[in-house]
Amino acid sequence: MESKPVFVDRRNVVVFVFVVSLFMLWGIAITMGDVLNKHFQNVLHISKSSSGLIQLSIFGAYAVMGIPAGLFMRRFGYKYGVIMGLFLYAFGAFLFIPASNMASFPFFRIALFILACGLATLEAVAHPFVAALGDERSSDQRMNFAQAFNSLGGVIGPLIGSYFFFSGNQGQSSDLVAVKQLYLAIGIIIAAIAVAFSFLKVNISCHTEAISVDGYAVAEANPIKKKLIHQKHFVFAVIAQLFNVAAQGGTWAYFINYGHEVMHLSDRSAAHFFSLSIFLMMIGRFAGTFLMRYVKPNLLLSIFASANMVMCVIVAQAQGWTSFTALILINFFFSIMFPTIFSLGIKDLGKDKQQASSFIVMGVVGGAIFPPLMGLIANSSVSNAYYLPIICYAVICAFGLSYNYLKPNNLMTRTTSENKSYIRLPQD
Repeated sequence: MESKPVFVDRRNVVVFVFVVSLFMLWGIAITMGDVLNKHFQNVLHISKSSSGLIQLSIFGAYAVMGIPAGLFMRRFGYKYGVIMGLFLYAFGAFLFIPASNMASFPFFRIALFILACGLATLEAVAHPFVAALGDERSSDQRMNFAQAFNSLGGVIGPLIGSYFFFSGNQGQSSDLVAVKQLYLAIGIIIAAIAVAFSFLKVNISCHTEAISVDGYAVAEANPIKKKLIHQKHFVFAVIAQLFNVAAQGGTWAYFINYGHEVMHLSDRSAAHFFSLSIFLMMIGRFAGTFLMRYVKPNLLLSIFASANMVMCVIVAQAQGWTSFTALILINFFFSIMFPTIFSLGIKDLGKDKQQASSFIVMGVVGGAIFPPLMGLIANSSVSNAYYLPIICYAVICAFGLSYNYLKPNNLMTRTTSENKSYIRLPQD
């Protein structure tokens, strides 16, 4: 009889808690960028399509840093990968000080790019790190649980941003003082966390993946021999993640604009509703963690993607609170997509998970593509711009529905290496 998969190995509970906190930290940074989007429109007097370059700077860093982060992790391990990510995060935050002094939008984009290189490194490391802290069969649940705290950071980010950026007299260059003060504080906090993490003992090696079998930890001796490019479920996961983050980046970038222009809310009130939508995303991830005990993750992914196609159609109609409620609900259904796509994409890849993780992180570059495209439409009609993400959710739905036909054979196999037996467990 197959034993029930362990959620987290006992010896790794402290490390798991610390790594989960990292998910919250980059959630704050990502959603803070969406508040900066509207703030820079007000203060630096740039257009919506130009402000979309903020997302290009943030998510473009993922394309640049994805593979280097994966190589660094394979060479130095999970722990030093996390420390490097936190260092880049802090350094980018400190660069906001000269950028604010110069009131330079290009300089802000450079600072955001370096900060986002840190975020990309953390994401490339943290996802396989979380997957390795327990049984691979429960990795989908572990990933969604960790991403729920990413959503908590997403709730906190807009609240902090609205307090610092939209509480005073908007449109004055002095508002950049608040930007400088806020990111100085963020840089100090992140640097302190990096120092604290350096003292933490990490028992998991990225070169040996542990799997729990009947209460015992064994190592995979023979990773799958296929090249990653021939792993169909992995390739489709990279594509699905690209479209997934494209939808996220575009939806979030113009949320406050939608609230202001369609609902006639103040920027601060719209930012509060944005926080509410991220809160619903957090609820969605906890709900997804529970539902995956009864519904296959790939099927649940397709259901949520289909729901968001309907939500986008309603949002595009600009029918007052009905459409605005649908915009808020998009994040609830968006909740499980990133972690589930990630988890499904790296299943059954053995020690190649780290390399695969870096490629899936590179798929986040989709968030750099859609905001400028949606911004071109939003310049004339912000509601019509929300037709565009429907394409993304259709791709995600197709990935979920086709996953069982793409994944490798999950039959139990035994191999022998150095007179030791190893077991690959079925995933379903």
